[in-house]
Amino acid sequence: MARTPRPVPARVRILAAILAVACVGLAIVGSVTFLVQREQALASVNERLEAQVSSLEAVAEDTSADAPPGGAPEATEELDTDAYQSIDDYLYAVVARLVPARNEASLALIDGTPRWIPSTLSGFDISKNQQLIDRVVADTADGSVQSGTAVTDQGSLRYIAIPVTMPGDARQGLYIRAIDLGAEMQPVTLAMATYIVAALAVLAAIGVVGWFVTGRLLSPIRHLRETASAISIADLSLRLNPHGNDDISDLSRTVNSMLDRLEDSVDDQRQLLDDVRHELKTPITIVRGHLELMNPLDAADVASARDIGIAELDRLTRLVEDIDLLATAEADSTTLAAVDLASLTARVGELVAVIPGHVWTIEAVADGDTIGDQDRLLQAWLQLADNAAKYTPLGSPIEIGSARDLEGARLWVRDHGPGIPPDERTRIFRRFDRAHVKRSVGGSGLGLAIVDAIAKGHGGHCVVTDTPGGGATFTIHLPPTEVELPVPVRAGDVVLQREAAG
Repeated sequence: MARTPRPVPARVRILAAILAVACVGLAIVGSVTFLVQREQALASVNERLEAQVSSLEAVAEDTSADAPPGGAPEATEELDTDAYQSIDDYLYAVVARLVPARNEASLALIDGTPRWIPSTLSGFDISKNQQLIDRVVADTADGSVQSGTAVTDQGSLRYIAIPVTMPGDARQGLYIRAIDLGAEMQPVTLAMATYIVAALAVLAAIGVVGWFVTGRLLSPIRHLRETASAISIADLSLRLNPHGNDDISDLSRTVNSMLDRLEDSVDDQRQLLDDVRHELKTPITIVRGHLELMNPLDAADVASARDIGIAELDRLTRLVEDIDLLATAEADSTTLAAVDLASLTARVGELVAVIPGHVWTIEAVADGDTIGDQDRLLQAWLQLADNAAKYTPLGSPIEIGSARDLEGARLWVRDHGPGIPPDERTRIFRRFDRAHVKRSVGGSGLGLAIVDAIAKGHGGHCVVTDTPGGGATFTIHLPPTEVELPVPVRAGDVVLQREAAG
């Protein structure tokens, strides 16, 4: 049997993601910094080389006709050329006066042969770099100034080559200035090496700190897992201890709320089973007692026991039906559709008018629609009316009505009986519970629980308030409905519709 691979802990995945993002960020910053510094170093090298052109002046020989379009001008150092008799003298003065700086070299060629080099020790010697000499001689064969980069045994050299000619001297002079790119880029390379070491140190610090921080942040989740493992149907009292005001704390509070609802649901189920057992025990005991005491030879006693048994069985049937209705209402099996409040109010008025012993009045009728299950709303509203008829004195008036505003729709039944004490207004919506008034009234004790379940199934709730002058008003509050706006018709659609109509 193949073994299931062990999952990677969330702590490791989070830390790996953080390190990956940090690594990419540091790499991007380092690359951009290196490129910028490298370009700045290269620009500085090019500026230093191009400055050599302004240090030389053109030698009298008209070659403009042979020069390529856009070619660099021929130039020499700004010296008095009349003081020099030959190119040899001129180049000697140029090499002597234009002293190379650090990491720089200069060389004067006559007809491709090295002639003069600086006598100072500030630069380096390129007179024996035949690769560089051959390249610049070939590049300047057309008599134009050339610059470029040559990779030689001495390293990468950035150079500029300036041809020099003089009237009366047939020889071809060439002044070369070169800069060692490796030496010039060494500070940039050293800075990047330092940056890499610092970046690795930063990544290591992020890894160490992130390991402890993620462990601390994920500790509530570990506690959540341990708590969830310890919870059983026999004990749902365990809860988390949220600290702070972050997302994980909100998750802990949400889980606690879920556990509260789950515990309440289990408690309600247990209470329902206890109540059903208690409610079933009474009629069973009554029927059994009468059957045991019944005289089978006495026809009147048999008839009496039969009537009592049928009555108790009818009560059991109603109890089972009410339990089924309650389970259906709590299962949220409502079919939502538009319900016309005026029609619903009129229908309830017709049905309650046949309930004897009271004067029924429709107090208000709402205009418009609400969203809900018409059959369920009708059932809940009639249950409130039946409840009011049972618990109010005979002959007392009972009003029903509906209203609709921005806060939603309201369906109410208002009686003028003894009312409901404030401390019992929540308890009466529980299963098999009644207010301490007129306890002799029959019923399963599930009516208001069914009403409350139907109201909650529609996203609303049922409340009881005092009736002015005495009595109780039961109101089903339904949430507001969103008004659907008409879909705008595009101009093209209008044109098509008109053409179709034509």
